[in-house]
Amino acid sequence: MAIITLTTDLGDKDFYQAALKGSILSQLNNANIVDITHNISAFNIQQAAFILKNAFHYFPKSTVHLIGIDSVYNEQTRYLALKYKDHYFVGSDNGIFSLLFDDVPSEIVELNIMQDLKFLHFPLSDIFAKAASHLAKGGKLKDIGIPVHTLEEKMTLQPVIERDIIRGSVIYIDSFQNIITNITKDIFTQVQQARDFTLYFKRNESISQLSWHYNEVPEGEKLCLFGISNHLEIAINKGNASGLLGLNLGDIVRIEFH
Repeated sequence: MAIITLTTDLGDKDFYQAALKGSILSQLNNANIVDITHNISAFNIQQAAFILKNAFHYFPKSTVHLIGIDSVYNEQTRYLALKYKDHYFVGSDNGIFSLLFDDVPSEIVELNIMQDLKFLHFPLSDIFAKAASHLAKGGKLKDIGIPVHTLEEKMTLQPVIERDIIRGSVIYIDSFQNIITNITKDIFTQVQQARDFTLYFKRNESISQLSWHYNEVPEGEKLCLFGISNHLEIAINKGNASGLLGLNLGDIVRIEFH
């Protein structure tokens, strides 16, 4: 089964998403197109990388993941196709791949598919659709590009770690308004060493116990847990944590161990 996933900032209002899907189906009429999301904030590669990083490994091997973020024509930006952990990725070399992957991809090519000038401002429906369809058919990377060995690097804000303190920040707020930080379970466990802790954030709020489930506390009460992304989340059971706790993207959280 030829699976192509889409992660874009095209939204649902305009014709762009339909044009992209139609272009893929024109190349591969039996393609199984799966929307990961089209609601990435415009040009936000950090948000797209976080979502795709936590989603792609649920798909079968050889799935092709097309990334349509900040992909308009730019003389300085390369279009790439890559193989990583037996999955394929197609997108712009704008830094998103360095945020998406923990290791070096096993194969990288710069796409050399001829640009159709009438699609100059929308390469998703031309170069990207052709590359994704080629790979979904079982085609080789070497047939659509020139091997390269480097990727554009983007840095993410990492937690500050001390012996008794972790200082992190909010990196994502999901559709349930759960607050996701850049503190991973591995980092937390490494510093905690079985000690008690207190998590501090805005308005002098604090939490001193990890939960396994959102409903371990009464409705309307705050909690923290390690969610499906393996990052520390701050949530309110059946409530709007971001709004009620006043936490937004980039805000600082602090964990003290004692």
